[in-house]
Amino acid sequence: MISIIIPTLNEERYLPRLLESITEQDYQGEIEIIVADNKSKDKTREIAKSFGCRIVDGGLPPKARNEGAKVANANFFLFLDADGFLPKDFITKAMKEFLNRELGVAGFFCIPDDNAFIFRLVLGIYNFWLRSTEKFSGYGGNAIFIKRDIHEKINGFNESVKFAEDHLYVRTAREFGKCGVIKGTHSYMNMRRFKEQGVLKTSLKCIFAGLHLFIFGPIKKDIFKYKFDHYENLPR
Repeated sequence: MISIIIPTLNEERYLPRLLESITEQDYQGEIEIIVADNKSKDKTREIAKSFGCRIVDGGLPPKARNEGAKVANANFFLFLDADGFLPKDFITKAMKEFLNRELGVAGFFCIPDDNAFIFRLVLGIYNFWLRSTEKFSGYGGNAIFIKRDIHEKINGFNESVKFAEDHLYVRTAREFGKCGVIKGTHSYMNMRRFKEQGVLKTSLKCIFAGLHLFIFGPIKKDIFKYKFDHYENLPR
């Protein structure tokens, strides 16, 4: 069994795409979907219910993921962003590789949901970096696969971290289990943050966040002015 945990806040535009991609998976095992919602004012909860999801009260992403994990039943957790989606064979391939390589926590290569060259270039560089640093580092991204016992050993996501908490989570988890990047499949990433803030600005912010984490440690002040919900006016 796999527990898929999704933080949400006003995600009626993109959540159906993700949930449809999950329900269409060719995985033969059992899947439960948990939506940890931060008091959405749109139809996010209604949509989640229509797909048979369990719904819990969330918060900012670190807290939401932790709240979802608290009610999860499986021994494997898959944390996903609400605005991404998955290829049909994602879970089957991810689980097979995860077990064959005896991983404890894993990240994934990302493909942009917009085929523009600049987005393919940015994520191509990111994927190259994931592959190059796999043996000594770890990055989260919009999909993280982890064993339940490791999640519990590290006390979940650090809720005091303001930005790049997913990268910190994976790097902490690798102390208790083998960490790797799944090679046999990928997740699709929504590019709305890049569209709103600009490709260069967003890329530099991610680079500086990684350097801050490596040199100074977790980012516990809101130096990057992170916002959870501010994309509703962007075009599809």
